[in-house]
Amino acid sequence: MTQFGLKDEIPFYVGTYAKPEVPGIYLCGLNFQTGAMRIVSHFSGILNPSFVIVNVEASRLYAVSEQAEGRLVSYGINIASGALTELDSVPTEGADPCHLASLPNGDVIVSNYSSGTVNRFVLGEQGEASRMAAKVQQVGTGPVTDRQEKAHAHSTVTDLEGKYAFASDLGADRIFIYSMQDGGMVHHDEVSLPPGVGPRHFVLHPNDQYAYGINELNNTITIYSYNKAEGRLDIIDHVVTIPEDFTGESYPADIHLSEDGCYLYGSNRGHDSIVRFEVDAVTGKLVDPEWTSTGGSWPRNFAVLDDYVLVANQFSGNIVSFKRDANSGKLTSTGQELAISQAACVEPVLE
Repeated sequence: MTQFGLKDEIPFYVGTYAKPEVPGIYLCGLNFQTGAMRIVSHFSGILNPSFVIVNVEASRLYAVSEQAEGRLVSYGINIASGALTELDSVPTEGADPCHLASLPNGDVIVSNYSSGTVNRFVLGEQGEASRMAAKVQQVGTGPVTDRQEKAHAHSTVTDLEGKYAFASDLGADRIFIYSMQDGGMVHHDEVSLPPGVGPRHFVLHPNDQYAYGINELNNTITIYSYNKAEGRLDIIDHVVTIPEDFTGESYPADIHLSEDGCYLYGSNRGHDSIVRFEVDAVTGKLVDPEWTSTGGSWPRNFAVLDDYVLVANQFSGNIVSFKRDANSGKLTSTGQELAISQAACVEPVLE
C-alpha cells in the first residue's frame, strides 16, 4: 500500500492535546512489514486537536479543538505529501468537542462533551465543514454525581446509509438515536441503560444485526440487537472489559470491530490494556476475552487494521503497534513504538 508517497507504509494521522504554538497533529507512517512507525510531518496552530477524521477520498481532514468554546477545523490534504492546509475554523457552539464522524455525503457530526450537544455541519465549496445545519441539546442525569450531573455527549456514529445517528451520552446513561434525513437531525428513539454505566463509544456490526457500546463508568460493553429497518436498538447483554481479579480503577475508552466482524476490541484506561472478544456469529454475544498490555499508560484511542492495531497511550505519550492475527484476533506486540506527547487519536488513511 502506497499513499502520500510513503513506500511500504500505511499513513496515519495522530491527534493530541497540545497548545497552538506546538505541533498538535502528526502525519505518521506504519511499515506494514515490520510494524515500525515514524513521524513524517507535523502541524501546529490548533488547540487540543484531540480527535481527527479523514474523508473517504483522503482529501480533507477535520479536527476538533477541544476547549470551552469548541471549534471545528477543516484542512485540505496535499495528495502528494499528506501535508495539511487549514481551510476553515468555525465554532461548534458547544463546549469541549471530543468526537467527530462523517456521513456518506461528507457532512460532519460533532459531539460536544461538556455542553451535551450534537451538531451537524454541511460542506462548503472547498470541502470545509463550515455551516451548521442542525444542533440538538441532549438532556439527562445519572447517579454518578461528579460525572453525570447533566448530559455529556461523548460520541456519535452513523449507519452506512447515513439514515440514523447514534449518540452515546455518558451523563444521561442513554443512546439517543436521530433520523438524519432532509439534512437535519430529528429525535427518532433512545435507549436507556442501567444507571451509572456512562456510555462512551459505539459501533455497529457489519451484518446490521448487532451493535456494541463501551461504558466508561462501570467497565462494561453493552450488546444490542439492531433493527435496521426501524432504527431501533434493544439490549441483549453486558460483559465486563477488565479481568475479574483486577482491583484498581479503570475507565474504558474506545471500541472497534475487525472488518470481518469476527472480533471486537476495547481499550481500558487504568488497566492499560486492549481486550479482545470473539463475536458469536449467531447470537452476537461476546466470548473468550483476552487482554493485551498496551505498552503505555491511558490508551484513549486505537485503530484496527487487517494486520495491525495501533494504540494511542495518552499519559505515556506513545503510539504502540501490535500485530493482529486475522484468524484468532489475537494481538502480539511488535516491540515498536513512537513517542508523541499526549497522543489521543489515531486515524489511518486506507485505500
